[in-house]
Amino acid sequence: MAAGNNVARMSPRQRMINLMYIVLTAMLALNVSSDVLNGFNQVHDGLVRTNENMATKNEIQYRYLEELYVKNPTKVGPWLEKGNYLRDYSVSLLNEIDSLKFAIARQADGKKGNPDNLINLDDLEAASVTMLNPSTNNGRHLKEQIDTYRQKVASLITDTVKRQAVMDMLATDITERNNEGAKLSWEEQNFDNMPAVAAVTILSKLQSDIREAESEALANLITNVDIGDVRVNELNPYVIPNSNMVMRGGKYIAQVVLAAIDTTQRPNVFVNGSKIENGLLELSATSVGNHEYSGYIEVSRGDGTLDRRPFNSSYTVMEPMATISPTLMNVLYAGIENPISISVPGVAMNSVEATMTNGTLSRKGDSWIARPGQVGSEAVISVFASIDGRKQQVGSMNFRVRKLPDPLPYIPYKDAQGNMVEYKGVPQRMSKAQLMAAENIGAAIDDNLLNVSYTVESFATTFFDSMGNAIPEVSEGNRFSARQKEQFRRLKPGSRFFISNVKAKGPDGITRNIPPLEVQLN
Repeated sequence: MAAGNNVARMSPRQRMINLMYIVLTAMLALNVSSDVLNGFNQVHDGLVRTNENMATKNEIQYRYLEELYVKNPTKVGPWLEKGNYLRDYSVSLLNEIDSLKFAIARQADGKKGNPDNLINLDDLEAASVTMLNPSTNNGRHLKEQIDTYRQKVASLITDTVKRQAVMDMLATDITERNNEGAKLSWEEQNFDNMPAVAAVTILSKLQSDIREAESEALANLITNVDIGDVRVNELNPYVIPNSNMVMRGGKYIAQVVLAAIDTTQRPNVFVNGSKIENGLLELSATSVGNHEYSGYIEVSRGDGTLDRRPFNSSYTVMEPMATISPTLMNVLYAGIENPISISVPGVAMNSVEATMTNGTLSRKGDSWIARPGQVGSEAVISVFASIDGRKQQVGSMNFRVRKLPDPLPYIPYKDAQGNMVEYKGVPQRMSKAQLMAAENIGAAIDDNLLNVSYTVESFATTFFDSMGNAIPEVSEGNRFSARQKEQFRRLKPGSRFFISNVKAKGPDGITRNIPPLEVQLN
Protein backbone atom coordinates (compact mmCIF):
# COMPACT_ATOMS: atom_id res chain seq x y z
CA MET A 1 0.00 0.00 0.00
CA ALA A 2 2.80 2.39 0.82
CA ALA A 3 3.97 2.32 -2.78
CA GLY A 4 0.87 4.27 -3.80
CA ASN A 5 1.58 6.96 -1.24
CA ASN A 6 5.20 7.32 -2.36
CA VAL A 7 4.21 7.81 -5.99
CA ALA A 8 1.81 10.57 -4.98
CA ARG A 9 4.52 12.63 -3.32
CA MET A 10 5.67 15.73 -5.17
CA SER A 11 9.33 15.46 -6.24
CA PRO A 12 11.99 18.03 -5.30
CA ARG A 13 12.31 18.82 -9.02
CA GLN A 14 8.64 19.77 -9.18
CA ARG A 15 8.99 21.90 -6.05
CA MET A 16 11.92 23.74 -7.66
CA ILE A 17 9.96 24.31 -10.90
CA ASN A 18 7.04 25.71 -8.89
CA LEU A 19 9.47 28.04 -7.10
CA MET A 20 10.93 29.17 -10.46
CA TYR A 21 7.41 29.91 -11.69
CA ILE A 22 6.64 32.10 -8.67
CA VAL A 23 9.92 34.04 -9.08
CA LEU A 24 9.41 34.65 -12.80
CA THR A 25 5.80 35.74 -12.26
CA ALA A 26 7.03 38.33 -9.74
CA MET A 27 9.72 39.53 -12.17
CA LEU A 28 7.12 40.04 -14.90
CA ALA A 29 5.66 42.93 -12.90
CA LEU A 30 9.01 44.70 -13.35
CA ASN A 31 8.68 44.76 -17.17
CA VAL A 32 11.85 42.73 -17.52
CA SER A 33 13.91 42.17 -20.59
CA SER A 34 13.58 39.52 -23.32
CA ASP A 35 15.96 37.28 -21.39
CA VAL A 36 13.31 36.86 -18.69
CA LEU A 37 10.66 36.00 -21.36
CA ASN A 38 13.02 33.25 -22.49
CA GLY A 39 13.17 32.24 -18.83
CA PHE A 40 9.36 31.85 -18.86
CA ASN A 41 9.78 29.64 -21.91
CA GLN A 42 12.25 27.44 -20.02
CA VAL A 43 9.91 27.22 -17.01
CA HIS A 44 7.04 26.27 -19.34
CA ASP A 45 9.16 23.48 -20.84
CA GLY A 46 9.99 22.28 -17.33
CA LEU A 47 6.32 22.33 -16.35
CA VAL A 48 5.40 20.30 -19.45
CA ARG A 49 7.98 17.67 -18.50
CA THR A 50 6.79 17.69 -14.89
CA ASN A 51 3.17 17.30 -15.99
CA GLU A 52 4.14 14.33 -18.15
CA ASN A 53 5.99 12.75 -15.23
CA MET A 54 3.10 13.42 -12.85
CA ALA A 55 0.63 11.97 -15.38
CA THR A 56 2.77 8.81 -15.56
CA LYS A 57 2.90 8.56 -11.76
CA ASN A 58 -0.86 9.03 -11.49
CA GLU A 59 -1.44 6.38 -14.12
CA ILE A 60 0.70 3.98 -12.10
CA GLN A 61 -1.48 4.68 -9.08
CA TYR A 62 -4.64 4.09 -11.09
CA ARG A 63 -3.24 0.72 -12.24
CA TYR A 64 -2.29 -0.07 -8.65
CA LEU A 65 -5.86 0.65 -7.54
CA GLU A 66 -7.15 -1.58 -10.34
CA GLU A 67 -4.81 -4.38 -9.21
CA LEU A 68 -6.19 -4.07 -5.69
CA TYR A 69 -9.70 -4.34 -7.12
CA VAL A 70 -8.82 -7.60 -8.89
CA LYS A 71 -7.63 -9.03 -5.58
CA ASN A 72 -10.63 -7.81 -3.57
CA PRO A 73 -13.51 -6.38 -5.69
CA THR A 74 -15.90 -6.02 -2.76
CA LYS A 75 -13.51 -4.03 -0.60
CA VAL A 76 -11.93 -1.90 -3.35
CA GLY A 77 -14.97 -1.45 -5.62
CA PRO A 78 -16.28 1.88 -4.15
CA TRP A 79 -12.80 3.40 -4.17
CA LEU A 80 -12.11 2.30 -7.76
CA GLU A 81 -15.39 3.88 -8.85
CA LYS A 82 -14.34 7.18 -7.28
CA GLY A 83 -10.90 6.82 -8.87
CA ASN A 84 -12.35 6.39 -12.36
CA TYR A 85 -14.58 9.42 -11.81
CA LEU A 86 -11.52 11.43 -10.69
CA ARG A 87 -9.51 10.38 -13.76
CA ASP A 88 -12.26 11.27 -16.25
CA TYR A 89 -12.98 14.60 -14.58
CA SER A 90 -9.29 15.55 -14.45
CA VAL A 91 -8.64 14.60 -18.09
CA SER A 92 -11.63 16.67 -19.23
CA LEU A 93 -10.38 19.80 -17.42
CA LEU A 94 -6.78 19.28 -18.56
CA ASN A 95 -7.93 18.96 -22.19
CA GLU A 96 -9.94 22.17 -21.84
CA ILE A 97 -6.83 24.02 -20.62
CA ASP A 98 -4.81 22.53 -23.49
CA SER A 99 -7.32 23.96 -25.97
CA LEU A 100 -6.95 27.42 -24.38
CA LYS A 101 -3.14 27.20 -24.63
CA PHE A 102 -3.41 26.40 -28.34
CA ALA A 103 -5.90 29.25 -28.80
CA ILE A 104 -3.44 31.72 -27.26
CA ALA A 105 -0.57 30.35 -29.36
CA ARG A 106 -2.59 30.65 -32.57
CA GLN A 107 -3.69 34.16 -31.66
CA ALA A 108 -0.02 35.11 -31.18
CA ASP A 109 1.63 33.12 -34.00
CA GLY A 110 -1.14 32.31 -36.50
CA LYS A 111 -2.93 29.12 -37.49
CA LYS A 112 0.15 26.94 -36.90
CA GLY A 113 0.84 28.40 -33.44
CA ASN A 114 2.05 25.86 -30.88
CA PRO A 115 2.18 26.63 -27.13
CA ASP A 116 5.24 24.39 -26.82
CA ASN A 117 7.09 26.41 -29.47
CA LEU A 118 5.90 30.02 -29.22
CA ILE A 119 7.49 32.54 -31.57
CA ASN A 120 5.98 35.85 -30.40
CA LEU A 121 6.74 35.35 -26.73
CA ASP A 122 5.97 38.98 -25.81
CA ASP A 123 2.61 39.28 -27.58
CA LEU A 124 0.44 41.21 -25.08
CA GLU A 125 -2.85 40.79 -26.95
CA ALA A 126 -3.18 37.05 -27.49
CA ALA A 127 -4.00 36.12 -23.88
CA SER A 128 -6.44 39.02 -23.43
CA VAL A 129 -8.29 38.29 -26.70
CA THR A 130 -8.55 34.58 -25.90
CA MET A 131 -9.39 34.71 -22.20
CA LEU A 132 -11.14 38.06 -21.66
CA ASN A 133 -13.32 38.32 -24.78
CA PRO A 134 -16.85 39.05 -23.46
CA SER A 135 -18.37 37.04 -26.31
CA THR A 136 -16.66 33.82 -25.15
CA ASN A 137 -15.84 34.47 -21.47
CA ASN A 138 -13.19 31.73 -21.63
CA GLY A 139 -11.39 33.08 -18.56
CA ARG A 140 -14.51 33.26 -16.38
CA HIS A 141 -15.65 29.84 -17.60
CA LEU A 142 -12.23 28.36 -16.71
CA LYS A 143 -12.38 29.90 -13.23
CA GLU A 144 -15.82 28.35 -12.66
CA GLN A 145 -14.53 24.96 -13.78
CA ILE A 146 -11.57 25.21 -11.41
CA ASP A 147 -13.83 26.18 -8.51
CA THR A 148 -16.07 23.17 -9.18
CA TYR A 149 -13.09 20.82 -9.62
CA ARG A 150 -11.50 22.10 -6.39
CA GLN A 151 -14.60 21.31 -4.36
CA LYS A 152 -15.08 17.87 -5.88
CA VAL A 153 -11.44 16.82 -5.48
CA ALA A 154 -11.27 18.17 -1.92
CA SER A 155 -14.30 16.03 -1.05
CA LEU A 156 -12.22 12.93 -1.90
CA ILE A 157 -9.48 13.82 0.61
CA THR A 158 -10.13 12.94 4.26
CA ASP A 159 -6.89 14.32 5.69
CA THR A 160 -7.70 17.91 6.73
CA VAL A 161 -4.16 19.21 6.19
CA LYS A 162 -3.88 17.80 2.67
CA ARG A 163 -7.42 18.86 1.83
CA GLN A 164 -6.67 22.44 2.85
CA ALA A 165 -3.40 22.34 0.87
CA VAL A 166 -5.32 21.34 -2.27
CA MET A 167 -7.93 24.03 -1.62
CA ASP A 168 -5.20 26.66 -1.29
CA MET A 169 -3.32 25.37 -4.36
CA LEU A 170 -6.40 25.69 -6.60
CA ALA A 171 -7.79 28.83 -4.93
CA THR A 172 -9.10 31.55 -7.26
CA ASP A 173 -9.74 34.22 -4.62
CA ILE A 174 -8.34 37.60 -5.69
CA THR A 175 -7.30 40.46 -3.41
CA GLU A 176 -5.45 42.59 -5.95
CA ARG A 177 -6.99 45.88 -7.07
CA ASN A 178 -6.37 48.11 -10.07
CA ASN A 179 -5.22 51.74 -10.02
CA GLU A 180 -8.79 52.95 -9.45
CA GLY A 181 -9.21 50.66 -6.44
CA ALA A 182 -11.61 48.27 -8.15
CA LYS A 183 -11.14 44.59 -7.34
CA LEU A 184 -9.69 42.58 -10.23
CA SER A 185 -11.22 39.32 -11.37
CA TRP A 186 -9.18 36.12 -11.39
CA GLU A 187 -9.01 36.11 -15.18
CA GLU A 188 -7.97 39.80 -15.34
CA GLN A 189 -5.16 39.27 -12.87
CA ASN A 190 -3.79 36.28 -14.76
CA PHE A 191 -4.36 37.21 -18.42
CA ASP A 192 -4.90 40.96 -18.84
CA ASN A 193 -1.93 42.51 -20.70
CA MET A 194 0.04 39.32 -20.08
CA PRO A 195 2.74 38.20 -22.59
CA ALA A 196 1.74 35.08 -24.49
CA VAL A 197 4.56 32.97 -23.04
CA ALA A 198 3.58 34.00 -19.49
CA ALA A 199 -0.11 33.19 -20.09
CA VAL A 200 0.76 29.75 -21.50
CA THR A 201 3.10 29.16 -18.54
CA ILE A 202 0.31 30.13 -16.11
CA LEU A 203 -2.01 27.59 -17.77
CA SER A 204 0.72 24.92 -17.65
CA LYS A 205 1.25 25.71 -13.97
CA LEU A 206 -2.51 25.33 -13.46
CA GLN A 207 -2.33 21.91 -15.16
CA SER A 208 0.52 21.00 -12.81
CA ASP A 209 -1.61 21.99 -9.81
CA ILE A 210 -4.50 19.90 -11.14
CA ARG A 211 -2.21 16.91 -11.60
CA GLU A 212 -0.89 17.34 -8.07
CA ALA A 213 -4.41 17.68 -6.63
CA GLU A 214 -5.43 14.58 -8.58
CA SER A 215 -2.41 12.76 -7.15
CA GLU A 216 -3.29 13.74 -3.57
CA ALA A 217 -6.90 12.64 -3.98
CA LEU A 218 -5.85 9.37 -5.62
CA ALA A 219 -3.32 8.68 -2.87
CA ASN A 220 -6.09 9.21 -0.31
CA LEU A 221 -8.35 6.75 -2.13
CA ILE A 222 -5.59 4.12 -2.10
CA THR A 223 -4.92 4.78 1.59
CA ASN A 224 -8.61 4.38 2.43
CA VAL A 225 -8.67 0.89 0.93
CA ASP A 226 -6.75 -0.43 3.94
CA ILE A 227 -6.61 2.60 6.18
CA GLY A 228 -6.45 0.47 9.28
CA ASP A 229 -3.29 -1.46 8.37
CA VAL A 230 -1.25 0.88 6.11
CA ARG A 231 2.21 1.52 7.67
CA VAL A 232 5.15 3.69 6.59
CA ASN A 233 8.12 1.50 5.76
CA GLU A 234 10.68 4.08 4.61
CA LEU A 235 11.76 7.41 6.08
CA ASN A 236 14.09 9.84 4.28
CA PRO A 237 15.17 13.26 5.58
CA TYR A 238 15.36 16.18 3.16
CA VAL A 239 16.86 19.67 3.51
CA ILE A 240 15.23 22.08 1.08
CA PRO A 241 16.97 25.48 1.13
CA ASN A 242 15.52 28.60 -0.48
CA SER A 243 18.98 29.07 -1.95
CA ASN A 244 22.44 27.58 -1.40
CA MET A 245 23.99 30.99 -2.15
CA VAL A 246 23.62 33.71 0.49
CA MET A 247 24.99 37.25 0.55
CA ARG A 248 26.91 38.33 3.61
CA GLY A 249 24.48 40.16 5.85
CA GLY A 250 21.54 38.05 4.67
CA LYS A 251 20.09 34.80 6.05
CA TYR A 252 20.25 31.17 4.97
CA ILE A 253 16.70 29.75 5.08
CA ALA A 254 15.84 26.10 4.49
CA GLN A 255 13.01 23.66 5.14
CA VAL A 256 14.05 20.44 6.93
CA VAL A 257 11.37 17.80 6.36
CA LEU A 258 10.96 14.06 6.68
CA ALA A 259 9.26 12.25 3.84
CA ALA A 260 6.40 9.79 4.45
CA ILE A 261 5.77 10.77 8.05
CA ASP A 262 2.54 10.31 10.01
CA THR A 263 0.51 13.48 9.43
CA THR A 264 -0.98 13.31 12.95
CA GLN A 265 2.37 14.09 14.57
CA ARG A 266 5.32 16.33 13.83
CA PRO A 267 8.88 15.01 13.99
CA ASN A 268 11.50 16.58 16.26
CA VAL A 269 14.33 18.22 14.30
CA PHE A 270 17.79 18.93 15.78
CA VAL A 271 20.56 20.89 14.02
CA ASN A 272 24.05 21.17 15.50
CA GLY A 273 22.68 19.91 18.82
CA SER A 274 19.77 22.42 19.04
CA LYS A 275 16.10 21.77 18.42
CA ILE A 276 14.40 23.88 15.74
CA GLU A 277 10.71 24.68 15.57
CA ASN A 278 8.32 23.75 12.73
CA GLY A 279 11.16 22.35 10.62
CA LEU A 280 12.32 25.86 9.66
CA LEU A 281 16.11 26.24 9.75
CA GLU A 282 17.46 29.78 9.88
CA LEU A 283 21.21 30.49 10.13
CA SER A 284 22.86 33.92 10.10
CA ALA A 285 25.31 34.47 7.24
CA THR A 286 28.05 36.37 9.07
CA SER A 287 31.19 35.13 7.30
CA VAL A 288 32.08 34.40 3.69
CA GLY A 289 32.72 30.82 2.53
CA ASN A 290 31.23 27.33 2.64
CA HIS A 291 29.44 26.30 5.85
CA GLU A 292 28.39 22.76 6.75
CA TYR A 293 25.86 21.64 9.33
CA SER A 294 24.31 18.36 10.44
CA GLY A 295 21.51 17.07 12.58
CA TYR A 296 18.86 14.41 12.93
CA ILE A 297 15.08 13.94 12.84
CA GLU A 298 13.18 11.92 15.43
CA VAL A 299 9.76 10.40 14.73
CA SER A 300 7.67 8.04 16.84
CA ARG A 301 7.05 4.52 15.57
CA GLY A 302 3.75 2.76 15.95
CA ASP A 303 5.01 0.92 19.05
CA GLY A 304 5.99 4.18 20.74
CA THR A 305 9.76 3.91 20.16
CA LEU A 306 11.73 6.70 18.44
CA ASP A 307 13.29 6.37 14.98
CA ARG A 308 16.24 8.74 14.47
CA ARG A 309 17.39 9.72 10.95
CA PRO A 310 20.60 11.79 10.58
CA PHE A 311 21.20 14.36 7.83
CA ASN A 312 23.84 16.86 6.77
CA SER A 313 24.03 19.72 4.28
CA SER A 314 25.95 22.91 3.51
CA TYR A 315 25.52 26.46 2.23
CA THR A 316 27.80 29.10 0.74
CA VAL A 317 28.00 32.72 1.85
CA MET A 318 29.32 35.18 -0.75
CA GLU A 319 30.23 38.83 -0.63
CA PRO A 320 27.58 41.27 -1.87
CA MET A 321 28.35 42.22 -5.43
CA ALA A 322 26.95 44.28 -8.26
CA THR A 323 27.55 44.36 -11.99
CA ILE A 324 28.08 47.84 -13.46
CA SER A 325 28.97 48.17 -17.12
CA PRO A 326 28.71 51.00 -19.66
CA THR A 327 26.61 49.80 -22.57
CA LEU A 328 28.48 51.73 -25.28
CA MET A 329 32.02 52.42 -24.07
CA ASN A 330 34.54 52.23 -21.25
CA VAL A 331 34.36 55.95 -20.46
CA LEU A 332 31.56 58.46 -19.98
CA TYR A 333 31.22 61.35 -22.44
CA ALA A 334 30.01 64.75 -21.37
CA GLY A 335 26.99 66.28 -23.08
CA ILE A 336 25.20 63.04 -24.07
CA GLU A 337 23.18 60.27 -22.43
CA ASN A 338 25.45 57.33 -21.52
CA PRO A 339 23.44 54.08 -21.12
CA ILE A 340 24.53 52.10 -18.02
CA SER A 341 23.52 48.55 -17.07
CA ILE A 342 23.31 47.85 -13.31
CA SER A 343 22.23 44.56 -11.72
CA VAL A 344 22.70 42.75 -8.42
CA PRO A 345 22.55 38.92 -8.61
CA GLY A 346 19.68 37.58 -6.57
CA VAL A 347 18.08 41.00 -5.96
CA ALA A 348 15.00 42.30 -7.79
CA MET A 349 15.48 45.45 -9.88
CA ASN A 350 13.03 47.45 -7.75
CA SER A 351 15.25 46.79 -4.72
CA VAL A 352 18.35 48.25 -6.40
CA GLU A 353 19.37 51.91 -6.13
CA ALA A 354 22.35 53.79 -7.56
CA THR A 355 23.99 57.19 -7.17
CA MET A 356 26.65 59.08 -9.12
CA THR A 357 29.20 61.77 -8.35
CA ASN A 358 30.17 64.46 -10.90
CA GLY A 359 26.89 64.20 -12.77
CA THR A 360 23.40 62.74 -12.59
CA LEU A 361 22.15 59.14 -12.83
CA SER A 362 18.53 58.31 -13.59
CA ARG A 363 16.62 55.06 -14.08
CA LYS A 364 15.16 54.33 -17.52
CA GLY A 365 13.20 51.08 -17.53
CA ASP A 366 15.61 48.31 -16.58
CA SER A 367 18.70 50.39 -17.42
CA TRP A 368 20.19 53.68 -16.26
CA ILE A 369 21.25 56.92 -17.96
CA ALA A 370 24.42 58.72 -16.78
CA ARG A 371 24.98 62.41 -17.58
CA PRO A 372 28.48 63.30 -16.37
CA GLY A 373 29.48 66.82 -15.42
CA GLN A 374 33.03 68.19 -15.44
CA VAL A 375 35.30 66.91 -18.21
CA GLY A 376 38.62 65.51 -17.00
CA SER A 377 37.31 64.49 -13.57
CA GLU A 378 36.20 61.06 -12.39
CA ALA A 379 32.59 60.02 -11.85
CA VAL A 380 31.85 57.30 -9.29
CA ILE A 381 28.71 55.15 -9.55
CA SER A 382 27.70 53.45 -6.29
CA VAL A 383 25.06 50.70 -6.08
CA PHE A 384 22.85 49.87 -3.08
CA ALA A 385 20.43 46.97 -2.58
CA SER A 386 17.73 46.14 -0.04
CA ILE A 387 18.57 42.70 1.40
CA ASP A 388 16.33 41.23 4.12
CA GLY A 389 14.82 44.68 4.65
CA ARG A 390 18.20 46.39 5.14
CA LYS A 391 19.81 48.76 2.63
CA GLN A 392 23.52 48.15 2.00
CA GLN A 393 26.13 49.13 -0.56
CA VAL A 394 27.01 46.26 -2.86
CA GLY A 395 29.50 47.80 -5.29
CA SER A 396 30.93 50.87 -6.99
CA MET A 397 32.93 51.75 -10.12
CA ASN A 398 34.99 54.74 -11.23
CA PHE A 399 34.60 56.28 -14.70
CA ARG A 400 36.67 58.90 -16.49
CA VAL A 401 34.69 61.77 -17.96
CA ARG A 402 35.92 62.88 -21.38
CA LYS A 403 34.77 65.41 -23.92
CA LEU A 404 33.22 64.15 -27.13
CA PRO A 405 35.60 63.43 -30.06
CA ASP A 406 35.80 65.95 -32.92
CA PRO A 407 33.23 65.38 -35.66
CA LEU A 408 33.86 65.35 -39.41
CA PRO A 409 32.23 67.79 -41.87
CA TYR A 410 30.02 66.70 -44.76
CA ILE A 411 27.85 68.20 -47.49
CA PRO A 412 24.22 66.92 -47.42
CA TYR A 413 22.49 66.59 -50.78
CA LYS A 414 19.78 64.50 -52.46
CA ASP A 415 20.61 61.71 -54.88
CA ALA A 416 18.63 60.83 -58.01
CA GLN A 417 16.03 58.95 -55.92
CA GLY A 418 15.52 61.91 -53.56
CA ASN A 419 17.34 60.30 -50.64
CA MET A 420 19.59 62.44 -48.44
CA VAL A 421 23.25 61.57 -48.94
CA GLU A 422 26.31 62.84 -47.08
CA TYR A 423 29.34 63.75 -49.18
CA LYS A 424 32.42 63.29 -46.96
CA GLY A 425 35.19 64.30 -49.38
CA VAL A 426 37.88 62.74 -51.57
CA PRO A 427 38.19 60.01 -52.83
CA GLN A 428 34.43 60.42 -53.34
CA ARG A 429 33.24 62.77 -56.06
CA MET A 430 30.00 64.67 -56.59
CA SER A 431 28.40 66.25 -59.63
CA LYS A 432 28.22 69.99 -60.15
CA ALA A 433 24.42 69.76 -60.12
CA GLN A 434 24.47 68.09 -56.72
CA LEU A 435 26.85 70.74 -55.41
CA MET A 436 24.66 73.56 -56.71
CA ALA A 437 21.61 72.00 -55.03
CA ALA A 438 23.38 71.77 -51.66
CA GLU A 439 22.53 74.54 -49.20
CA ASN A 440 24.88 74.03 -46.28
CA ILE A 441 27.38 71.75 -44.58
CA GLY A 442 26.90 69.61 -41.47
CA ALA A 443 29.14 67.88 -38.93
CA ALA A 444 28.68 64.69 -36.93
CA ILE A 445 30.32 61.73 -35.24
CA ASP A 446 29.05 58.73 -37.16
CA ASP A 447 31.23 55.72 -36.33
CA ASN A 448 28.50 53.14 -35.51
CA LEU A 449 29.34 53.61 -31.82
CA LEU A 450 28.56 57.26 -31.19
CA ASN A 451 26.02 58.95 -33.43
CA VAL A 452 26.14 62.58 -32.37
CA SER A 453 25.20 65.62 -34.46
CA TYR A 454 27.01 68.96 -34.17
CA THR A 455 25.95 72.49 -35.12
CA VAL A 456 28.23 74.16 -37.70
CA GLU A 457 28.71 77.84 -36.81
CA SER A 458 30.95 79.00 -39.70
CA PHE A 459 33.36 77.81 -42.37
CA ALA A 460 35.33 79.06 -45.36
CA THR A 461 35.90 77.78 -48.91
CA THR A 462 39.13 78.10 -50.87
CA PHE A 463 39.16 78.04 -54.71
CA PHE A 464 42.13 78.31 -57.07
CA ASP A 465 42.14 80.27 -60.34
CA SER A 466 44.02 79.28 -63.49
CA MET A 467 47.18 80.98 -62.14
CA GLY A 468 47.04 78.95 -58.93
CA ASN A 469 45.97 81.88 -56.78
CA ALA A 470 43.80 81.03 -53.76
CA ILE A 471 40.36 82.65 -53.62
CA PRO A 472 38.87 82.37 -50.12
CA GLU A 473 35.18 82.94 -49.43
CA VAL A 474 33.36 83.03 -46.06
CA SER A 475 30.05 81.26 -45.33
CA GLU A 476 26.85 82.62 -43.87
CA GLY A 477 26.73 80.55 -40.70
CA ASN A 478 26.41 76.92 -41.77
CA ARG A 479 25.05 77.89 -45.22
CA PHE A 480 26.91 78.61 -48.46
CA SER A 481 27.08 82.36 -49.13
CA ALA A 482 26.07 83.93 -52.45
CA ARG A 483 29.75 84.48 -53.33
CA GLN A 484 30.50 80.81 -52.63
CA LYS A 485 27.58 79.78 -54.85
CA GLU A 486 28.94 82.04 -57.61
CA GLN A 487 32.30 80.27 -57.37
CA PHE A 488 30.50 76.91 -57.67
CA ARG A 489 29.00 78.03 -61.01
CA ARG A 490 32.47 78.73 -62.40
CA LEU A 491 33.85 75.30 -61.54
CA LYS A 492 34.72 72.96 -64.39
CA PRO A 493 34.46 69.15 -64.37
CA GLY A 494 37.22 67.60 -62.32
CA SER A 495 37.78 70.81 -60.30
CA ARG A 496 38.70 70.76 -56.63
CA PHE A 497 38.21 73.16 -53.75
CA PHE A 498 38.54 73.02 -49.97
CA ILE A 499 36.19 73.70 -47.07
CA SER A 500 38.27 74.73 -44.05
CA ASN A 501 38.19 76.72 -40.81
CA VAL A 502 35.06 74.79 -39.85
CA LYS A 503 33.78 75.66 -36.38
CA ALA A 504 31.20 73.33 -34.85
CA LYS A 505 29.50 73.12 -31.43
CA GLY A 506 28.56 69.76 -29.88
CA PRO A 507 25.93 68.82 -27.26
CA ASP A 508 28.63 69.30 -24.61
CA GLY A 509 28.59 73.05 -25.45
CA ILE A 510 32.20 73.10 -26.65
CA THR A 511 32.97 74.88 -29.97
CA ARG A 512 35.90 73.36 -31.79
CA ASN A 513 37.77 73.61 -35.09
CA ILE A 514 37.34 70.41 -37.06
CA PRO A 515 39.31 68.95 -40.00
CA PRO A 516 38.86 70.43 -43.53
CA LEU A 517 36.89 68.81 -46.34
CA GLU A 518 38.31 68.42 -49.87
CA VAL A 519 35.65 68.47 -52.59
CA GLN A 520 36.19 67.15 -56.13
CA LEU A 521 33.66 67.24 -58.94
CA ASN A 522 32.99 64.49 -61.44
